[in-house]
Amino acid sequence: MDFDPTLLRAFVAVKETGGFTRAAERLHLTQSAVSHQIRKLEEQVGRQLLHRTTRRLTVTEDGEDFLRYAQQILDTLDAMTRRFQPSPITGVVRFGVPDNFMGDRLPPLLSQFARAFPAVRMEVCVSMHTDLRAAIRSGELDLAVVMSPPNVAEGTCLRRTQLVWAAAETFEAPKGASLPLAFFPKPCVNRQVAGSALDLTAIDWHVVFTSASPQGIRAAVLAGLAVTVLTREEVEPGMKIVDGRYGLPPLPSVEFALIWSESGKTPCACRFGQMILEMPDLAVGARA
Repeated sequence: MDFDPTLLRAFVAVKETGGFTRAAERLHLTQSAVSHQIRKLEEQVGRQLLHRTTRRLTVTEDGEDFLRYAQQILDTLDAMTRRFQPSPITGVVRFGVPDNFMGDRLPPLLSQFARAFPAVRMEVCVSMHTDLRAAIRSGELDLAVVMSPPNVAEGTCLRRTQLVWAAAETFEAPKGASLPLAFFPKPCVNRQVAGSALDLTAIDWHVVFTSASPQGIRAAVLAGLAVTVLTREEVEPGMKIVDGRYGLPPLPSVEFALIWSESGKTPCACRFGQMILEMPDLAVGARA
């Protein structure tokens, strides 16, 4: 049995307004048209849904049950209409993000945005060594997630995380020799923070491996070639945290922040930025 949503809306309107006259006003119809719709609905259901007298109108027991289903159907139809209505927003969103921020969350985010705004084109730069701040300043990107060094407040904070020294579980520092390290190319916050911390120690160290790829850094670490700096969440099986070993100094926490270019707050970019802010398990606090 298929029910016409128009008839369901008429029935709900009569119940909520308490009569045919006010329901007709809400639906922008005549009173006789609403009465006809209710009669047609009752004929289709085969049950009396409303009890009418000269003084009052009440909903029957069957009508109360039917009302719950009707409201659920209409709520679902309204949600479906909002979800699939054509979007008036068009344009291009240019977004930059480091590899270690979103991980597996990025594809679902892009898919959700593409479904909601099919007329918007996405241009995404995912990299650990690209200077995303410079791209924002030059207007090459509209918005970007960047890792902020300690005591640097910028944009909107999305997440705070702790930097750690990491090595392979089997790693042992060479005795009497320089400590081998692996880093991303400059500019890199991990490398910057590590260098500043090491400058305050007497450790003899050198960069033995450089890669722009997170997979390359992980491979070098897991092979036992070097120690590196990662966020605590990036330490994976086969690695160990070596904070305090080999004379390594403690490292600070850092922030991931969402920043914008001066001309980047277009309607489509703002919608994408809002989706990032609303992502679960990302936001831990906001700072304008």
